[in-house]
Amino acid sequence: MERHVDQELEELKQDLVRMAGLAEAAIGKAIHALLLRDVAMAEDVLRADEAINRFELAIDERCLRMLALYQPEASDLRFIAMSLKINNNLERIGDQAVNIAQRTIELLKEPSLKPLIDIPHLAQLVQAMLKHSVDAFVQRDTVLARSVCQRDDEVDALDDQIFRELLTYMMQDHRAITRAVQLILVSRHLERVADHATNIAEDVIYLVEGRQVKHHAQDSVSA
Repeated sequence: MERHVDQELEELKQDLVRMAGLAEAAIGKAIHALLLRDVAMAEDVLRADEAINRFELAIDERCLRMLALYQPEASDLRFIAMSLKINNNLERIGDQAVNIAQRTIELLKEPSLKPLIDIPHLAQLVQAMLKHSVDAFVQRDTVLARSVCQRDDEVDALDDQIFRELLTYMMQDHRAITRAVQLILVSRHLERVADHATNIAEDVIYLVEGRQVKHHAQDSVSA
């Protein structure tokens, strides 16, 4: 006989999947706005953040209601606790999309500093990490989750490379400083999205295995 809590847990999972879809779309639109130099698209990202924030509050309320109503134990309790953490990471990813959109709006007030090559590559890496972390959650796939953790170092290295290149532009021409700083911030916002995707992947590993891998990236990969 199916427990009432089982249906609630499934609905909670579906809510998180929908929340992830909103966060993924926001990041994708923010990056497209930058590449296409589309102010209207960037402004759409700012407006869409309200929906993400409302979704976060609704999921938090659902989790807290389930804790109070069912007083879950063991795996059910772990699922609800990890859902609260994943929900928070998804909302913060939405915030990073807003940050990128804001940087884009400022950048579009001036001509392009340089052709964008590494930032789109970074965005692709980060968006793949986010998608795979959510897929790992839905499928309870710890192998996929560990692959997300492993890719975080690649993102960090590319973020550092972008910083060094833009620093060179600033040193060569003081007129480039404002635009270079904005692009550095875009890169850092993407790096933060990768961090949140990694957090989600680590939560998936804990959810499935009951094993904390946070701050132990090498363990999470080699296990």
